[in-house]
Amino acid sequence: MDYSQYEDLKIRRLEPGILEIVMGEEGAKLSTATERLHAELASIWLDVDRDPETRVAILRGAGRGFSAGGDLNMVEQVTRDFNVRARVWREARDLVYNLINCSKMVVSAMHGPAVGAGLVAGLLSDISIAARNARIIDGHTRLGVAAGDHAAIVWPLLCGMAKAKYYLLLCEQVSGEEAERIGLISMCCEESELQAKALEVARKLNAGAQTALRWTKYSLNNWMRMAGPSFDTSLALEFMGFTGPEVLEGIASHREKRKPSFPPPPDF
Repeated sequence: MDYSQYEDLKIRRLEPGILEIVMGEEGAKLSTATERLHAELASIWLDVDRDPETRVAILRGAGRGFSAGGDLNMVEQVTRDFNVRARVWREARDLVYNLINCSKMVVSAMHGPAVGAGLVAGLLSDISIAARNARIIDGHTRLGVAAGDHAAIVWPLLCGMAKAKYYLLLCEQVSGEEAERIGLISMCCEESELQAKALEVARKLNAGAQTALRWTKYSLNNWMRMAGPSFDTSLALEFMGFTGPEVLEGIASHREKRKPSFPPPPDF
């Protein structure tokens, strides 16, 4: 499989059967979901699925964290341009469904902040591992749009409706340790052990009975497929929100590094 078309995702084969997918640059600032990275995160799972040399993919972030939120310039384009909005909506949809339908095993290794499109892939991975001090944040309502992306399809399934509502409505951050406690992720470990633990799990999966693993994954992911209508609704409402006034205040408050002062809701 030729991965040379990917630029924002750095892809290398760690050992036979195990592929590493890295967001961002080593030692650099947080990986932001630029226009290119958003598109690459949606399409990479199709190539991983078709890659005969890959049994397991490890997804991690470089630099100071796993992933930052969406690039504000791209978010502003989504609010202004219907064509951009339609394209990004499709990529957001494909990111979720392509990852759910990828037959190969996916292991995520999250450290530091885990936000935005990277978090989507991190929590939808088959085995999700986070550093104890990781900071998982779904920031949609803080931005002024509905929690679309992956939230409705997987948070209630992983940690229950009460916890899902608490964290999604309030945009409270979840540490890796707390995420493990409530069942949002598979396991946590010290940050210094994170990459080694992800590789250890990947090696176990790589050595397993591949047909049995893939058919088990397919069956289990039917729980998420059944939640597809809820996900589709949440994503549509998120992108409807990009046409409204709340997201404009959300963007402005992010740029100005202040608390948002959202306008009163419409009478509906």
